Amino acid sequence: MPRAIVFATLCTVVSAGGHALAGGGLVPPFLGVLGVVIAFCVAYPLGGRERGPEVVLTATGGVQILLHELFSRASHGPHTTILGEHGHPASGMTAVHLAVALGTGWWLYRGESAVWLMIRLYGRRLPVIRLLLVVPAEPVTPVWRPVTTPEPTPYGGRDVLPSLRRRGPPLPR
Repeated sequence: MPRAIVFATLCTVVSAGGHALAGGGLVPPFLGVLGVVIAFCVAYPLGGRERGPEVVLTATGGVQILLHELFSRASHGPHTTILGEHGHPASGMTAVHLAVALGTGWWLYRGESAVWLMIRLYGRRLPVIRLLLVVPAEPVTPVWRPVTTPEPTPYGGRDVLPSLRRRGPPLPR
C-alpha cells in the first residue's frame, strides 16, 4: 500500500506541474486529490509483488493518459473552445505527459527493484564471516606521553628598533 501511495502521489504531482507548465493551466486542488485517487486505484492491484519495467512503465503511461484527460477536461470548459479546436496545445501537452510517464516510471521501477533487493537480502541468512565483522573489537588505548612545552625566551627587542625609526615617509636625500 505505501508503494501505491508513492506511485499515485508522484505521478499526480509531477503530471499536474507539467500540465500547468505546458500551458494547460493550474490544476485545482480537488482535481489533484481525485488524480491521486485514480492513480492509487490503478497502482494498488499491481503492488502485491515485484514488477518489471514494462509493467511499471505501462502503468505510468496509462495513469498519465487518465490524468491528462482529467486535467484538460476540467481546465477548459465548453465556453472557452471554438468548434473544431481542442482548447490546448495537444502536441506539447502529449510530449510533457509522455516525458513524465517515462521519467516517473523509470524512477519508480528503479526504486521498486531496490526495495525488493533489500527484502531479498534481508531474508537471506548472513554468512558467519559477515557476523564476525560486525562484532566490535577491543578499543585500542593510546600510549600516554607527557607533553612538553618549550620555555619562552626573553626578547630584547633589538630587531624592532630599526623599523620603529624608519616609520613614516621616506627621508629626503
